[in-house]
Amino acid sequence: MRPSTLKHLALGCAVIAAAGGIGLMRRLSVPQSCGRSVHQVMVEPGQPCFSLTQETVAGRPESYGFIVKYKQTAKPKTIATLLEQMNVRQAHRYANLPLFVFGMYPENTLEGTNAFLERLGKHPDVEYVEPNYVYKALDTRPDDPGFAEQWGHFNDGQPIKGGRPGIPGVDAAVMAAWDVTTGSGEVVVAVIDTGIDYAHEDLADNMWVNEREIPDNGLDDDGNGIVDDYYGYNAVGNNGRPMDDNGHGTHCAGVIGAKGDNGTGIAGVNWNVRLMALKFLDASGRGTLNDALECIDYAIAMKRRGVNVRVLSNSWGGGGYSRALEEAIRAANANDILFVAAAGNTGTDNDRFPHYPASYDVPNIVSVAALSPDDKLAPFSCYGKKTVHLAAPGVDVYSTVPVSIFGEGYRHFSGTSMATPYVAGAAALLLAQDQALSVKQLKGRLLRSVTPAATLAGRVETGGRLNIARALGVRSVEQVVTAE
Repeated sequence: MRPSTLKHLALGCAVIAAAGGIGLMRRLSVPQSCGRSVHQVMVEPGQPCFSLTQETVAGRPESYGFIVKYKQTAKPKTIATLLEQMNVRQAHRYANLPLFVFGMYPENTLEGTNAFLERLGKHPDVEYVEPNYVYKALDTRPDDPGFAEQWGHFNDGQPIKGGRPGIPGVDAAVMAAWDVTTGSGEVVVAVIDTGIDYAHEDLADNMWVNEREIPDNGLDDDGNGIVDDYYGYNAVGNNGRPMDDNGHGTHCAGVIGAKGDNGTGIAGVNWNVRLMALKFLDASGRGTLNDALECIDYAIAMKRRGVNVRVLSNSWGGGGYSRALEEAIRAANANDILFVAAAGNTGTDNDRFPHYPASYDVPNIVSVAALSPDDKLAPFSCYGKKTVHLAAPGVDVYSTVPVSIFGEGYRHFSGTSMATPYVAGAAALLLAQDQALSVKQLKGRLLRSVTPAATLAGRVETGGRLNIARALGVRSVEQVVTAE
């Protein structure tokens, strides 16, 4: 059947209209283009936000044909003869696009479709030729079954953990950010914690691996003094097996980078990223200064070897002031590595009672408080007008945990520990967009782009909550919630 441009346009509108019932976006303040893909759809306020993505159909391009544009100097009859000689099927011209011809591949294209298009494109009367690309309506809502529990990613007022609903729009604007980028495997985030379950179904594909090391051969292949450090380093056991035996580190890792849109579990802030496991906390969640220093030292060493370690996620704290730890963080800063740290869970003012490492006055530190789904500072969260920078989702956060410990792969945790990886994940998304950002620029973008919240005014330096979409340059997403 001869394709019709008007029919195609009507069909595309029908597809987008039908898709509107699948994924809802919060109301936008002005009409906006909601994607950075090949083609874009304009939406009015209150309508779902969809982008169109371009794809080729692997293995069956002959079913979709091609488009050829011939030169103005060419005669239509000459082109028609050319296509006939090349056994093109169902060739036709467009009434108002006189230089274009649509055609289906010959039934027996022995040379292959790419070679066929190349040969056709070299004809002196042809300006260019390209496949008849297939487009689909793309909602950035991933297909991970646990996504509805991730209110910090997208809060539509859904009940959290089966309880009270949150306030629509109180989130980190993660889903809107995904219209810009879903992350990059070129960016490495080191999680300094209890380790990571690197065999977890939702984390395995996004784990960083030491390419200079051969796993499980009992040798120090890369000569760094650690045997089999394939996924990172275990400072507690002084070995290369940073497997999580507590669950805390795995939960944090999932917020940063659980594999997104894979039909499994949840979606991290980054669908694609590399997670380096650095274990300095034991099964009980305790660790020493020496082991913390060793993990920071490992990350810096890998950065100097060419590994793109740009962010350290630190959901831990306690102890007194340590000059050694402060200087180690300064060394990370000198190596262009951001240090994201939990503000603490004692509900106290860090301006008066410092909570380390978040309270060190080092330029690369971002101190993170915990936000609840009703846009309030969590009761347990530390705060500080001068020393805590911003708030991020930290109450009933749903993320990955080791099945071997919990009997299931996902659970809700609360704490500034959960808010911290939201900011670390946001930094990784910014670096996926622009890897040339310095630590200073990265921190500045995160802090300048917050959404002001009345309950955070005077409690954190920026007076606002994390807004990843705005940090990425999406300016029309309105997320200001009026305090009651």
